[in-house]
This record gives sequence, C-alpha cells and structure tokens, in this order.
Amino acid sequence: MLVNPKKKPIHSNKIIIGFLLFWTVLNIIQASTLELQADEAYYWLYSKYLAWGYFDHPPMVAILIKLGDSIVHNEFGLRLFTIIFSTSSIYLLWLIAKKYALDAYTFVLTVSGIFIFHIYGFTTTPDVPLFFFTVLFYFIYQQYLEKDNWLLAILLGVIIACLLYSKYNGILLVGFTVLSNISILKRWSFWLITFIAISLFIPHILWQINHGYPTINYHLFERSDPNYNFINTLSYLPAQFLMAGPLIGWFLFYKAFIVKIKDAFLRCLLVNCVGTLLFFLLASGKGEVQPQWTFVLFAPLVILALLGIKQSGGKPKWFATVAIINLSIIIIVRIIVITGFGFARTYGHLKSYYGFKEWTNVVKQHAGDHFIVMNDGFQDPAKYNYYTNSLKCFSYDDRGYRRTQFEIWPMEDNMQHEKVYYLTDNFIKGISTDSIKLEAGTWYGGWVNDFRSYQKINFEPEVEKLSAIAGQKINLKIIFTNPYPYPIDFSNKYKLRAVSLEICLINSHGAMTIIKAPETFNAIKLKQSQIANYQINIVAPKSSGNYELFFSLKVDPFPGSKNSKVFKLTVK
Repeated sequence: MLVNPKKKPIHSNKIIIGFLLFWTVLNIIQASTLELQADEAYYWLYSKYLAWGYFDHPPMVAILIKLGDSIVHNEFGLRLFTIIFSTSSIYLLWLIAKKYALDAYTFVLTVSGIFIFHIYGFTTTPDVPLFFFTVLFYFIYQQYLEKDNWLLAILLGVIIACLLYSKYNGILLVGFTVLSNISILKRWSFWLITFIAISLFIPHILWQINHGYPTINYHLFERSDPNYNFINTLSYLPAQFLMAGPLIGWFLFYKAFIVKIKDAFLRCLLVNCVGTLLFFLLASGKGEVQPQWTFVLFAPLVILALLGIKQSGGKPKWFATVAIINLSIIIIVRIIVITGFGFARTYGHLKSYYGFKEWTNVVKQHAGDHFIVMNDGFQDPAKYNYYTNSLKCFSYDDRGYRRTQFEIWPMEDNMQHEKVYYLTDNFIKGISTDSIKLEAGTWYGGWVNDFRSYQKINFEPEVEKLSAIAGQKINLKIIFTNPYPYPIDFSNKYKLRAVSLEICLINSHGAMTIIKAPETFNAIKLKQSQIANYQINIVAPKSSGNYELFFSLKVDPFPGSKNSKVFKLTVK
C-alpha cells in the first residue's frame, strides 16, 4: 500500500516526538536517582571557582553545572543541562537527516541503539556540550554551504568558540571540515568566522599563558606514554563499535563508510567521521584512548549510516529485530545501574555511583567542620565537597599521581597552620586513629596539627633536556616563584612539620630513586611573587638509559607533592 506523502511528515513527526519524550523521561529518571560519578563532582568544583580555563578542560561544563546547580542542588540539578543538550542534539540530528528524506523509524532505531548516547544522556562531562555544539555546527554549516551570508557566518564563529570552550577535541571538527572543502577559504565569510571564533577564545588563551600552559603540558606531554602498548591500539576499534551499539555498531560503521557522497556537506561528514577515527587510532600509539574521546564522530556517523542504508535499498529485514534487541540490552543495563543491582555496585567505574552519600555523612561525623586532606586523587575529595555543599576537602596530589586543578584553586591557602583531618585508604602509623568501613571502601582517618603544604610551587630547571655520563655530577639550577598571597618560609626551625626538597628519578622500569636536597634549601624565604634561584648537585645514575626527573616538596606526614613537570634525563 502506498503511503500518502502528505501524511508521512505528520507520521514521522509523531515518531520523533514520541521518542524524544521517552528519551528525556528516561534520562531524567537516571539523572535523579544515581549518585554523582567521580568526574561530575570534580566539574561541580569547577563551577564553584568559575574561570576562563581549568587544568584539565575549558570552562563550558562548569557554566552548565553552575546554571543547573543554581536551580536545585542535587544530582538532577547538576545534570539538568545534560538532559536538555542530549534531547536537543538528537532533534537537531533529525532536522539534518530530514533534508535527505531519511526514514524516521530507522532514525529512532539507530539513534536509540548508540550506546554512547545513553551514557552521555545523563552524565555531565565536557563531552556533552562538545557533542551538542558539534551537531549545532553541522546544522548551521549545512545551511551555510547553501547560503553564504554574514548571519550564518557569525553563528558559526560563535559555535566554533563554544566547541573550543567545551573540549579541545572541537579543533578536530574545524580542521577536518576545512580539509573536506578547501574552496571554502575563498569565501570572505570564512575569515569572518575565523576572526569571531579566535576573538571569543582569546580569554582562554590568556588564561593558559598566565598559568604556564598547564593543560597543554598535561595533555600533550605528561599524559603521553613513551612506551608503545599494542593493547591500546588493539582494543581501540572494538571499543568504538561497542559505543556505536553492542550489536549494531559494526553495521553502522560499515554503512557509513560505503555511502556515496553527492554533495559538500556529506563529504564534510565523511571526512570528519573517518578523520576523527584515524586520529585517535594514531593517538593510541602514545597511550590509552578513552572511548568517549571520539564522541564527535558519532554525529556524522548517524547521518552517513542512515544514508548508506537508504542508498542500498532500505534497512535489511533483520535490522529492526537486532536493533530492538540491541536497545533492550542497553535499557536493561541502564535499569541495573539505576537500581544498583548485581554487578553495578562492584564493576569498574560504575561502583563510583554508589555509597558516597553515606560515606560523606560518616566522614563528616569524624571531621566536623574541619578541613579534610586526602591524597588518593581528585575524585573522592570532590564528592565530599559536593555532598556537604562545601569546600572543606582538599586533594593532596602526591608525587605518584598527576597534578590537578586543586593546585590552582585557593583552597590550600586557607588551610595553612590549621588542624586538619587526614583521610587515607591505608593505615598510617602514628596518624590513623579512626577506621571507616563502608560500601564506598575502607578508610583510615586521623588528625594532623599545623598543616603545612607547598603544592602550588613549580620548579623550572634552567634547561629542560638533561644529559650526563653515568656517575657524573650534574649541577642543576632551578627557578621558582612564590605564588601564594603570603610570604613562605622553608625553614624547619620551630616548625611541627618538616619540609624537604626531593628530586625524583624514575628509570625505564618505573622504579623511583629519591635524592634529597641539602638543608641549604630550608634557608629560603620568599615574599609574595618573589623569584628564587637555587643550585643543587646530583649524581647521575650509574646505569645508562633514559630517565624521568621531577621535583617534589615533602612535608611530614604527607608523601610529597609533584612540584614540576616531568623532565627527560639521558645517561650515556
């Protein structure tokens, strides 16, 4: 039976509207019932210290959380704009798909089965605004290719700035879009787009400059693994297929990559999809690639896969059945996560959704209104701060960990010489007096009087690349500034907590050697913003090879903070 073309759009709209309502309600339920995931709490702390940039990411996620949290301080409020952006992204994808007369039912089967859409339908991370502005970019760019005018150019310039303020991956979208259509450089409006985007992004660039480019150093250098691990590359593509749908992911990629390109917009989608996939495949050679890093490719994947299905004569007979089973599996997983049933409370990252409200209440009973210090990463301190709606828990980023935003925020300044509650996941003789055993883990707490720390100090050697002969004495000159709003004094005289400068050497097997600087370092006193120079002699290892070196300030009873970038030392 032929379908009346006048009725088909109405039928399609009903399908899309019904699906979007179901999608939104499902995300609201999950957002309201699950505790915060660790990173979400960390980004909530971003929103308490609004800035043009942060150690890990640009500020868009902080702004969205600030808006939602100002409406209501609970999990739903923090995730409110994630839900709005998720539903809006899918609707915009449909508006793009409609221009190619793609089938609404197949669109719903496809979109509802993409696993990564479910994850970021309720979880608030920088990936959420990145994906929304990616889809919005495609929606406006599709019109811009058809109609070159100043209004669309201004919109694209603003959207590109929002992309970059969401996550740095946004630059891939811009680069691959230009690569797909080099002739666009001839348009006067392209340069207007460029000017607007760069102008709006300047505050973030200035923030990076003023803070010593922390994000660039972390993502491009400190996070990079010099040793190639084949497992990272081997697991990359299966993870992408899983994110596209446990049962249908492979099929969507197949259909997307055999599609016949008939216009500049489809070529843009294909170059972005393939380019992003290959970029992170190459990146797997430098370390683990997390599955969500490719989130931007799933927008073009949807359109290309649907068009590929249409060009081949429509969806196969088996597709609807398999897609429904695929969706059912995902829905069952989501219900398990919502209810906290079975493996959900013990598996990987999922277990961080449970038990931390209770943990916060118990820890607060021990610590009262005192500051709490933890040295197990930023996640748990962030959760404590969120669930107490305070800024009382500080992450001591020890030298075995990486540097975080806690080294930039003023939280540490307010704790100096205070009595603090030291909470760890291992027993510390002479400190730990309390044992806390809960679903969130086993913890040991105790009091530390006269807290003293120098986590913001950053040592810079005169040269970044060091080389020496085995056993040779190396003269190191280091420069550092007092970044605190008060004078600092490294003297241990009449101090309850002794401080020492230590040089940490790591060999190719990961073993660390500690070299303690002489006590002449402890004679240094600095006024606010004052610069110091210090020379230290160390002996190069007796074994040749490549080493990593960084500086650490250790204050008893804490394990020592990471107070520099990681530098290379070559011993011949």
